[in-house]
Parts: sequence; C-alpha cells; structure tokens
Amino acid sequence: MFKKQKGKIGENVACKYLEENNYHIIDRNFRCKQGEIDIIACDRTKNELVFFEIKLRSSLKYGMPSEAVLEEKQNRILKTAKYYEYKNKIKNTPIRFDVIEVFLLNSHFKINHIKDAFISSI
Repeated sequence: MFKKQKGKIGENVACKYLEENNYHIIDRNFRCKQGEIDIIACDRTKNELVFFEIKLRSSLKYGMPSEAVLEEKQNRILKTAKYYEYKNKIKNTPIRFDVIEVFLLNSHFKINHIKDAFISSI
C-alpha cells in the first residue's frame, strides 16, 4: 500500500474515532507554506481547538508511531497552527496538540490518542 493511501486510511479511522468521542472535525489536511496539519477539530467537552498529527503503523519495527513526531515536525505543526489561527482570526481560544496513533493489526484498527503530545509555544 502506498504511503499516501495509508495516511488517508489512518486519517479516516481517526476522524471516525474523534466524531464518536465528542469532537467536531473542522478541517482536514490543512496546508500552507509552513507545513500541514492532518486534522483540526474542536474538543466539545473542553471547548478547545485541537491540532492532530495522525500516524498509522502496521508494525512496531521502527518504534511507536508517535516517536516519528520529532521536534522538527512539531515545530512545523506549531508554525502551521499559528498561521491557521491568524488566517481564521482565532483569538483567545485554548488550543492543544495531540497525536493519534492508528495501529493496523490483523485487519483491525487500534487507536491510541495522546493528548497534549507536545507543548505549544503559541
């Protein structure tokens, strides 16, 4: 399976999980020159804007999926989120950055939602 197709599957699984857990999906695959954010959603229980990085793995051969979200990737996500807030005139709204690990195991998906996966300097 191609990387882009796997990413799309992981994002679809993550969106379904989020919708079932009181999140409202606002945007997917937001891109700008600073980078890309896989999913942007509102956590309805906390009224927070959440920027999600989704990582799909079918093996732990290279470690946990969240370990792939290195400092450089985090900085790109932070800059992209800052631009998203500016572009959409979002002010005084609590935000956080989460990672969703999607594991494909024997044709079944397992989700690990890591809240506050990294800290915002915004």
